[in-house]
Amino acid sequence: MFITIEGPDGGGKTTQMNMLVPALEERGLDIVRTREPGGTDIGDQIRSVIMNMKNKSMDPRAEILLFCASRAQLVSELIRPSLSAGKIVLCDRYADSTMAYQGYGHGLDRTVLKNLLEFTTDGLKPDLTILLDISAEAGLRRRITNHDEWNRMDDYALQFHERVRNGYLEMAAAEPNRFVIINADRPKEAVHEDIINRLESLMKM
Repeated sequence: MFITIEGPDGGGKTTQMNMLVPALEERGLDIVRTREPGGTDIGDQIRSVIMNMKNKSMDPRAEILLFCASRAQLVSELIRPSLSAGKIVLCDRYADSTMAYQGYGHGLDRTVLKNLLEFTTDGLKPDLTILLDISAEAGLRRRITNHDEWNRMDDYALQFHERVRNGYLEMAAAEPNRFVIINADRPKEAVHEDIINRLESLMKM
């Protein structure tokens, strides 16, 4: 099973991954954890370029292609082999992030992006996507309050992040059988409990 965790910046994706992986392993599930961009040696090198504050002049098209290069490597090197081995893959961001950030955030042609993502992922879609939903303002405020690393993507204007959030919600509405929306503007324990309850129901753990 392929599960992705998505959402606006500051929604607590990494925190929830840190809590979710051991909780699922305690239930006897074989979990492979990864993230985007990155997850492989090549992907991590690409990530350092994408996130570097020195690269604020990066064209959105270049940004898309770098994300897709990292993702293509991740799918071929890690995700598909793990799924073939019968493992559950948990990925912190995936193709929906490109559609949300570059499609809705930057306003680039979403039909072009859809075709590019199909090529990049070799048609691999998540079985389940957990959308950690939080307002753009609350998410960015949380990142500042928690002294999280502030990267080039975070540095976009508030209006950009608002478009990203709206994009996620629009995608979730279009695919209700894949997306599970979780209110992330709550204590991490409450969010974790909600995720576990939803997974137990869906996966019959």
